[in-house]
Amino acid sequence: MILCDKHHRLIDKIQVAEHPVERLHQMKRKHEDRVELVCSLTEEKQSHVLLYGANIGSQSAPVSMAKAVPAMLPDWYPAESRPVEIGLHNSMLTDRNEEYWRVEEANLRAQFSQHVRPLLVNGSIKHLSIFAMAPQPLLIALGALISDIQAAEVYQLHREPPDWKWRDASELPEFKVSEPDDKTGSPALVFSLSANVNESRVLTVLPDASIWHVAIDQPSNDFLKSRQQTSDFRVLMRFLMNRIKAAHEQDTLLHVFPAMPLALAVEFGRIRMPKADLPLCIYDQTGEMGFQRALNVGFPSIASAE
Repeated sequence: MILCDKHHRLIDKIQVAEHPVERLHQMKRKHEDRVELVCSLTEEKQSHVLLYGANIGSQSAPVSMAKAVPAMLPDWYPAESRPVEIGLHNSMLTDRNEEYWRVEEANLRAQFSQHVRPLLVNGSIKHLSIFAMAPQPLLIALGALISDIQAAEVYQLHREPPDWKWRDASELPEFKVSEPDDKTGSPALVFSLSANVNESRVLTVLPDASIWHVAIDQPSNDFLKSRQQTSDFRVLMRFLMNRIKAAHEQDTLLHVFPAMPLALAVEFGRIRMPKADLPLCIYDQTGEMGFQRALNVGFPSIASAE
C-alpha cells in the first residue's frame, strides 16, 4: 500500500500496534472500492434527482439531496449537484385542513409544469431518481404526472435502518388480488399493503362498492425492501387495471383506498394510462374520521366537480 513518507513512518515505526495487518487490508479495500466507484460513473449512469415532500399530518417531509445520493450509488449518480425540488416549503396546512388537498394538488401540478415537464420535453432528463414523502393521494398524482414512459427509479424510505437504500431481500411477500363477485356497483380498488384496510370502512363511504382488493399476508409499513418488489407490483397493476376496466363501463370513476408504501403509491400513479385506464378518485385515511375523498386523477378536480 503506497503512502507518503510521513504516514509510512507513522505506521511502520511509531503506531505499529494500532495498525495490524487486518486493519491495513481493510484500509486498502476501502480505497480500492472508492476508486472502482469513481471509475464506474459513466455518462449513462447519470440521473436527475427529483425531491417531493408534503406534510403528512402534522409532520413535515424529510427529503434531501444528502440522503438521496447514498441511496443511488453505485447504480446511479446525480446528473447535477442540485436536485429538482417541487414541494411546497414551510406550509402550515395539514391534511386535516379543508383546503389542504386543493392547495397541495395545485402546487404539485404548477411546480411540475414549471420545473420538470420542460426538462422532460426537451430531453434534458434521461433518467429520474425519485424521492418522495407525502400523503398517498399526492404521491399517486405525482406518479401520474411522470408516467412510466419516462425512465425512472422510485425509492422507498425505510424505517430500520432509516435510509432510502434498496436491500437484497431473500423472501418477498406475495401480492394477492381478490375480485368482487358482484361487479355491478361502483368499482373500488383497495390496497392493504402497509396496513389492513377493512372493507367495511370502504362501504361506509361507498355503500354500493364492488371491491377489488390488493393485499399481502402481513401488511407492514416497512415490508418494501427491494427493486424486485416494485417491478412485481408494476406488472401486477398493469394487468389488474385492464381487468377492472373490462369489468366496468368506460369512464367510470375508480375509487382508490390506499394503504401502501410511499414508493408503490408513486408507481401506481406511473402505470396508469391516461387514454386507456379509468379515472381515479383517491381517498385518504384521516384517523377517527375514516376515509375522506382527497383528489381526482384523470377527471375534473373534486373542488370543481362539486
